[in-house]
Amino acid sequence: MEGDGKRYTILLADDHVLIRHGVKNILKQDDGLKVVGEVSNGEELMEFLKQMVPDLIILDISMPKISGMEAVSYVKRVYPQVKVLMLTMHKTKQYFYHSMSCGADGYLMKDDSDEELLFAIRKVRDGKTYISPILSDDFTSDVISAHRNHRTTPFQGLTKREYEVLQLVVEGYTSKDVAEKLCLSPRTVDHHRSKLLKKFNLRNSADLVSFAVRNGFVNPE
Repeated sequence: MEGDGKRYTILLADDHVLIRHGVKNILKQDDGLKVVGEVSNGEELMEFLKQMVPDLIILDISMPKISGMEAVSYVKRVYPQVKVLMLTMHKTKQYFYHSMSCGADGYLMKDDSDEELLFAIRKVRDGKTYISPILSDDFTSDVISAHRNHRTTPFQGLTKREYEVLQLVVEGYTSKDVAEKLCLSPRTVDHHRSKLLKKFNLRNSADLVSFAVRNGFVNPE
């Protein structure tokens, strides 16, 4: 279903009732906006979208059952026309980078003002990328674009196996642990580690972990 006349339709996805209530009251300030539904977890979100497709989803990162990160990836894959504005308490670069990589159109902090929420919606509605002023000084537009376009991220060239190995290395697993988890020999894991170091021109595993975290590889969920 497309919109509601000329009003911009919005779905609220947050597991905290008070947050949804507060956001809804703020949105009432703009007659051009209409809240068409509320959901408290990722599963409810997906069920809602089978019945109605809003113009915008205001989405919390930390939701039960299906996380906000998984949800935004699903929405952008199945309903690419839908805008997604992340609403979160997370101020770290890793959460921001991962949100952009998953396809989010904006990243708003729950500490931001009422006016900032309305501004964020207008910017996303106009097809622009929004980032909270709390974080904006730390990011340039080219960094944001790089993490919204998977082809420009440094990890896009990895094979599925290299990606799996890197994730486990970042999580602190030894080669032996990684080998057991992936049903590989420790020697094969070491081979993948060596290839990763070579691809990123790094010296050791500590550098590899640091590089991965700095560039937003880590999935905070």
